[in-house]
Amino acid sequence: MQMPHPLLLGHRGAPRQAPENTLESYRLALQAGLDGLEFDVQRTRDGVLAIHHDFDLEGQPIAELSWAELRASAPEIPRLEEVLALTQEFPGIWLNLELKSQPPDSDGREAALAELLQAQPNLERLWISSFDPLALIRLKHLGVTVPLALLAYQQEMLELLPCLPVQGVHPHHSLLNEANVSEFKAKGWFVGTWTINDPALAQTLLRWGVDVLIGDFPERLLQTRS
Repeated sequence: MQMPHPLLLGHRGAPRQAPENTLESYRLALQAGLDGLEFDVQRTRDGVLAIHHDFDLEGQPIAELSWAELRASAPEIPRLEEVLALTQEFPGIWLNLELKSQPPDSDGREAALAELLQAQPNLERLWISSFDPLALIRLKHLGVTVPLALLAYQQEMLELLPCLPVQGVHPHHSLLNEANVSEFKAKGWFVGTWTINDPALAQTLLRWGVDVLIGDFPERLLQTRS
């Protein structure tokens, strides 16, 4: 993936200005000048890919709700197609799609995502990340051609990298240091991290060579360019 350095993404949009993972939040992040968005994808009972961070909504698992039931309870929740349509409004944006998944079983969300992406043009600025290594393997087996990246909050997760069909690695910033960033990049993986709300931390990460910074405050991320 040929990306500019650094790539600055809104963490679920601009969540301190509008409700996270909504079209309003995404537009605010993009209008501020960020390069793109990081957002979370769930699957409803009837196979719709919906944008929401948590696995449940007010105590109800999203996987057990139909799309109509989910939208009735939370009208602000978009579906994935609506987010992808933003590429028409904001040409050239980058999208980090985080597939939410709970191993080891699958409810078919990987297949639903693969099918939807096959019908989408202009995916050269999109990649998929997940904390679930099995989901990444399933996506590869389904023929998904966009880059994949492993999300990691524990050091042990990073030991799985050589076994996975990934082009990127997204550790939490607390797991990064100059040496392992160099090691990841030497092995050909692009490096992203979250949630970067401190400009000083952002500058340190950029000095180490981190490729993608994901944060809540567009204006703070954009300070790294000045």
